[in-house]
Amino acid sequence: MFFYEAFKEEADALKKLLPEEIHAGFTQKTIQEYGKDEPPCTLISIRTQSVLPTEWSRRLKGILTRSTGYDHIESYLRKSPKHVHCGYLPLYCHRSVAEQAMLMWMSLLRKLPQQIAKFTQFERDGLTGQECEVKALLVVGVGNIGYEVVKIGRGLGMNVQGVDIVQKHDSVNYVSIDEGIRDADIVVCAMNLTSENHGYFDYPCLKKTKPGALFINIARGEMSPSADLLRVLEEDHLGGVGLDVYNHESELAVSLRSARSSADDDVQATLKLAEHPRVLLTPHNAFNTREAVERKVSQSIQQITHFLEHGKFLWNVPVSSDD
Repeated sequence: MFFYEAFKEEADALKKLLPEEIHAGFTQKTIQEYGKDEPPCTLISIRTQSVLPTEWSRRLKGILTRSTGYDHIESYLRKSPKHVHCGYLPLYCHRSVAEQAMLMWMSLLRKLPQQIAKFTQFERDGLTGQECEVKALLVVGVGNIGYEVVKIGRGLGMNVQGVDIVQKHDSVNYVSIDEGIRDADIVVCAMNLTSENHGYFDYPCLKKTKPGALFINIARGEMSPSADLLRVLEEDHLGGVGLDVYNHESELAVSLRSARSSADDDVQATLKLAEHPRVLLTPHNAFNTREAVERKVSQSIQQITHFLEHGKFLWNVPVSSDD
């Protein structure tokens, strides 16, 4: 089999733990960066930035996405001329992603980038930050990751509310988005991406936040277009933005890695966000802790061995379940 988008630590762990009878190739590149007209074998594994050619479905038997989200696989299967078995990793990074959200909002509250920049002058002017306790935290999307964010917020003494169409946690104080967003000091997007919530946090929605609120997205970038975020920031309405995911992320990632300019409007807006003093951007790395990588590798191997033995995955992307 062949692994795309395998960063060094992940590839090293997979090479160490894969059964000897499984012969695997690895690259850090996406499918489009790797640049082959045909798949290297009939079983491949990707993350979220690879663009799967629809014609590959005629050659592929299985696709494993090493991610909890699978909206990109659903999109591929809708366009694919042939059914392909597709699997995902159900639950490996919920805590790590939630902690990244906390890292971002605390860094913005305490002006950490500015603090670091001021060290060489050992000055404190303009560095007065804010504490988390009693701040209003709104978690939009209270699934596995969102519920971890809720627990972290409570542990910090914050007033936490949740927004979700499925209210499965009795301990969560659920509110409507309109009710919650107007009073929130910090808004965390932790929703699954669906066809209905593209552009959910657009300009009109973000303008409903109270002045100075922070917006954090550790879910999917399609829900918070960079151009809209940039506009609200430049109007000095939002107090800060933290992003680990991006609209048009595949184009952004390839452009940055190749040092190739992109004409994509949202990529350009993201690059402008990167220059803003009240913005923190990370390279879709929230999942990447030692503990989560261990769980990720373990689940990947479970998926692969089950596929090779049974011709289907243990955890199938719902739209590609056997029928």
